Amino acid sequence: MGNPLKAKMTVDKQFVLAEVDPRLYSSFIEHLGRAVYGGIYEREHPLADEYGFRQDVAALIREIGVPMIRYPGGNFVSGYNWEDGVGPAASRPQRLELAWRTLESNEVGTNEFIRWARELQSDVMMAVNLGTRGVDAARNLLEYCNHPSGSYYSDLRISHGYAQPHGIKTWCLGNEMDGPWQIGQKTADEYGRLAAETAKAMRLVDPSIELVACGSSFRAMPTYAQWEAAVLDHTYEQVDYLSLHTYYGNTENDTANYLAKSLDMDLFIREIVAVCDYIKAKKRSKKTLQLSFDEWNVWFHTLETDKNITPWQTAPAQLEDPYTFEDALMVGSMLITLLNHADRVKIACLAQLVNAIAPIMTENGGSAWRQTIFYPYLHASLYGRGTVLRPAITSPLYDSKEYTDVPLLDSAVVMNAEKEELVIFALNKSLEETLLLECDVRSFQDYRVEEHIVLEHADVKAVNTAAHPNHVYPHNRGNARVTGGQLEAALPKLSWNVIRLRRA
Repeated sequence: MGNPLKAKMTVDKQFVLAEVDPRLYSSFIEHLGRAVYGGIYEREHPLADEYGFRQDVAALIREIGVPMIRYPGGNFVSGYNWEDGVGPAASRPQRLELAWRTLESNEVGTNEFIRWARELQSDVMMAVNLGTRGVDAARNLLEYCNHPSGSYYSDLRISHGYAQPHGIKTWCLGNEMDGPWQIGQKTADEYGRLAAETAKAMRLVDPSIELVACGSSFRAMPTYAQWEAAVLDHTYEQVDYLSLHTYYGNTENDTANYLAKSLDMDLFIREIVAVCDYIKAKKRSKKTLQLSFDEWNVWFHTLETDKNITPWQTAPAQLEDPYTFEDALMVGSMLITLLNHADRVKIACLAQLVNAIAPIMTENGGSAWRQTIFYPYLHASLYGRGTVLRPAITSPLYDSKEYTDVPLLDSAVVMNAEKEELVIFALNKSLEETLLLECDVRSFQDYRVEEHIVLEHADVKAVNTAAHPNHVYPHNRGNARVTGGQLEAALPKLSWNVIRLRRA
């Protein structure tokens, strides 16, 4: 019998990477499929509140503690007239929604969404339409949302029943503007000029806002990196963040290669940081641009079947990926990657939140339940607050179809000094073997294991459903222990682990 797989790690409170921006655990609601209608909002549902929003769905979102929600898109925003979604609901127009080829009733719009989000104690990250519209619509929407009173659009908001300004802090300047699927696709120079002028006008309305410029739609775009450099040439001094988007899938049914794709996400972030810093050097700027990874998730299960959806339906079932246990592992690995780049990634939005590629699923008129990916997202949001440390890791490696030297151990470490807590997020990517973790935690004297949460399952394709909502469910029977400043834990094969240490 061979030696067991073993990984070693050293964690020291002096090895600080960055403070976690709570917005790293943000999410996204687009007017897409059943994300809004039949998801967060269903007026006829027995658990709907007085405004038509589902209280069972809201409870699951509260459970996660989502700090900010991006809205209203996504591809949807590039053809959206925000004026359609304000004022008396009965007089709002029904529109052909071109991004997803559905009918949009506009029953839920800006005010309803912001009021709902604020009840959940979530901020809103608002996107403006730079596809079919531009400077004028963007500055008017900002005036409507944030100006106190005494102007046309602020008084219009007041007439709609919202006397206090919404005070939206973070704004996206369009969405995926290099994508040929985007309504109003632009070249880098076209978008860069428009984004810069829109930013200038918006800051004149409200100088306190933060702005996000569009990076490439994903890393495989033909103009990748050139797009970012050209856009930032125009916008660097006007914006605060550059966006990144990525989705991964397992179309080849190769678990080892699938879980290795977190290396692609890591490289993506590093490359975009390099481009941002190149423009900083080119402009001799004193400002360091931060990143907003405002779309990320697993998305592949429904790519083919969704092509057959009959167009011009209201809220059809679109992008309703049934997430497997291995998808939850991939989401966990992506969360670890985001944490390990917390020095530059300040905002990240799991796309999306309900029904459409989402951790929460619903039945129209029926139940709501947690998909497999809900759990790593929940754990990171609950326990990944504080200071990210830089662990020194020695891990066994493996090669897959597309990647070489893939560590079997993925890990991120967060110290919460206020709670006197140390949290180790650890993923074992081995398909066959338990991974023994030995971790030097001597700088955390008198800390003991509070809990060792494990998400594991014998079937990598296992899913949660309305009938079996807890088929994939974490337990706290992990065996981590600390003796003499050394933590030891057995990480089961293909498992997501959360090891929480507290001062005794």
